[in-house]
Amino acid sequence: MTDTLTPQDADDALAAEYVLGVQDLSDRAATETRIKRDPAFADLVTAWENRFAGLNDGFEEARAPNLLPRIEARLFPAAKSARPARLPMMRWLSGAAFAAALVLVGVATLVPPRPDLVAVLATADNRLSYEVASYGDRLQITRVAGVPAVAGQVHELWVIAPGAAPVSLGLLAEGPLVVTYPTPPVGWVLAVSVEPAGGSPIGQPTGPVILTAQVGANI
Repeated sequence: MTDTLTPQDADDALAAEYVLGVQDLSDRAATETRIKRDPAFADLVTAWENRFAGLNDGFEEARAPNLLPRIEARLFPAAKSARPARLPMMRWLSGAAFAAALVLVGVATLVPPRPDLVAVLATADNRLSYEVASYGDRLQITRVAGVPAVAGQVHELWVIAPGAAPVSLGLLAEGPLVVTYPTPPVGWVLAVSVEPAGGSPIGQPTGPVILTAQVGANI
């Protein structure tokens, strides 16, 4: 290509070079990018493809040769006679299966389990609110509105089975409370009381119960 070509002639020559396949990899990649974003240039490429299409009339389609055995023989000459002919494919399949297993393990490790919302304990004006979510055998209680108890006091969470005494699930402070506990059945009650710092000294609510919610009620 000379410097005397006009921009139009240069584009036409570039399209012809692309269709003939004489560009190196970097130039070919750049040309393919331009084809995608420049419709006029893409039309030039199509025109050259149509011009050269007749050159293929004297040739029948032929299946591409399987070059993998030849490549492997050059890369691994010592091991060629020591393995069955189908071993390369089996090794590829084993590697693919192993890679897929790694992907599945990675996904299971990185993607947290999806929680189920068990109950929302909130005041009538929603100025104080806790959400209770189930992660299988764990419950996570998170304060989503309001502030923790004042100094010297603490919010304590209770679970109450029908006709049974309250059982403490833990103290609600700054961060979420996570306890190993199955999802309470429908009809059980969750409650929050105000207790002295450190929690109720008798294992039952001693201060005012400020929040309650029934498991399975409308959330």
